[in-house]
Amino acid sequence: MFHLPANMLVSFLLLAGAVVTSVDAASAGLFPLSGLNTVAKSIGRKLYLGTATNSEQWNDTTYFNILKDNAEFGQITAANVMKWFATEPEEGVFTFQDADIIADFTKKTGKLLRGHNCVWHNQLPDWLENGTFSAPDLAFIVSRHCFNLVNHYKGHVWDVINEAFNDDGTFRSDIFFDTLNTTYIPLALYAARAADPQAKLYINDFNIEGIGAKSDALKSLIKTLKSQNVPIDGVGLQSHFEVGGVPATLQQNMEEFVALGLEVAITELDIRFTALPPTAVGLAQQKADYEAVVAACNAVEKCVGVTLWDFTDKYSWIPGTFPGQGDACPWTDTFAKRPAYDGIIEGFLAHH
Repeated sequence: MFHLPANMLVSFLLLAGAVVTSVDAASAGLFPLSGLNTVAKSIGRKLYLGTATNSEQWNDTTYFNILKDNAEFGQITAANVMKWFATEPEEGVFTFQDADIIADFTKKTGKLLRGHNCVWHNQLPDWLENGTFSAPDLAFIVSRHCFNLVNHYKGHVWDVINEAFNDDGTFRSDIFFDTLNTTYIPLALYAARAADPQAKLYINDFNIEGIGAKSDALKSLIKTLKSQNVPIDGVGLQSHFEVGGVPATLQQNMEEFVALGLEVAITELDIRFTALPPTAVGLAQQKADYEAVVAACNAVEKCVGVTLWDFTDKYSWIPGTFPGQGDACPWTDTFAKRPAYDGIIEGFLAHH
């Protein structure tokens, strides 16, 4: 394969009309092409580099100005407002107002939208969390919810099933599995496909990024679903890592999912420090980790894109869930770019 030097490749991209603005001094000399999404699409040949977001953060004008910049982000995941508690707060009563804010934003800005999510054991409304349902009743509830949700937001990618497995590869005990066993999974996928034949339907999970019991269990499920002609298009690898903890088998693992006839995506990327503040050595490792994740995706043709689980520490979920940990995002809480930002760019430059 013919390889162009990075500076010559950038020159061709500039002639093609790529937008260039200033970047951090550390990267300006090497990477004049600006913006994570621009680099992902122009050099990485991916569909997008995106981020999760919550619309209540948009009153922060610094945050919003970065978010809406298509050079940085070409895809949006609704972090919370498309989950069950927000979209069906009462049984059979669907409310899309908050989620519509996210969807309308993506339409106006031309960004891709990822629906997140249809069926998850967490953030359920009280009527479902505390209810007692027969198997036929719950099967109907799952199908109705997935159909209505995907039908309202047609033409997008959906995390239909979220976090169905324990780390040892067994199925998670929750209201869905405990009542319906594994049948809730094809029920949800069939309903989503009926709602939108064009939607890309995913199963999304964490700790499936490297080869192991959990990823093997998901591959086994995928094979079973495909053997039964259940609609499934992709696997989302959440990719919530600790610094120094990116699995060495990430690329191989994605290739094995792709070999089953799927596409894959990095769906919720952040890489946290387990002790704060980070050292210079730690920041260099975090940069290398971001580069490694992106480079692995870049090396797999059917890894379609990378989504950050918000781009700034100011709105990261990490400190609230893992006290004393954090600094996981490419932007700090004051919106300064960490070395991790350049790590993402370098990851997209890999293999070119």
